[in-house]
Amino acid sequence: MKCPGQDWRYWKPGDIFNAKCPECGGNVEFFKDEVRRKCRCGHLLTNPKLDFGCAAWCPYAEQCIGTVPSEVRERQKTEQETSLKERISLEMKKFFGKDLKRVNHAVKVARYAEQIVKIEGGNPLVILGAAYLHDIGAPRAEARSEEWKGDRDLYLQAQESEGVPIAKEILQRLNLKEEEIDEICDLIGHHHHPRERETLNFQILYEADWLVHIEEKEIFRDRKAVEAILERSIRTESGRHLVEKLYLLE
Repeated sequence: MKCPGQDWRYWKPGDIFNAKCPECGGNVEFFKDEVRRKCRCGHLLTNPKLDFGCAAWCPYAEQCIGTVPSEVRERQKTEQETSLKERISLEMKKFFGKDLKRVNHAVKVARYAEQIVKIEGGNPLVILGAAYLHDIGAPRAEARSEEWKGDRDLYLQAQESEGVPIAKEILQRLNLKEEEIDEICDLIGHHHHPRERETLNFQILYEADWLVHIEEKEIFRDRKAVEAILERSIRTESGRHLVEKLYLLE
């Protein structure tokens, strides 16, 4: 049986198209399943519309399309990660429902985390997945108020432990890789309690959470308290720059 993607009988208008050569500006005709074509000027173009989605699951993909160009693989990886981050964000919003305070907190933490990860590095999917879901255990922890009875640290521990199974179920449903699920759940499971030695992924989440807490808890009104947080908890250059820019500039 011929692959439907390669069978011309299933092709649609637009499956044969022209792409502009970046070197000479001329048109280069592509069939949708072609990986590369050479322009008359000699420049080798990669098909800008090529979709290797089937290569992720089809056992005959390599025979069908050959080696996937590295730039296309990188583009697809980025697109897949973006889609997963958006779906995690949506699951968080569905879980919290009308609790807009928690939704907004998670979104703000994710925004700061994204700013830091772009400069410092780290795994964006792990960091942003944890940012969106880090407080997912809060409602269940609050329901256990008799156990922590006003002890803030016991409440935070309950929030961490309750969040792990909820986050794991969401991430498994979204088909993340097992190692990504494990790391996101690990970050959630101690996000208020850094260990003696921490990963960059944890540090970025921790700093992003503090950046939001300084605003939401109005810690910014006490300059010395902000300086203490900066000294004690903020390690990355990007995180320190954000704290200083947002809360310490006169």
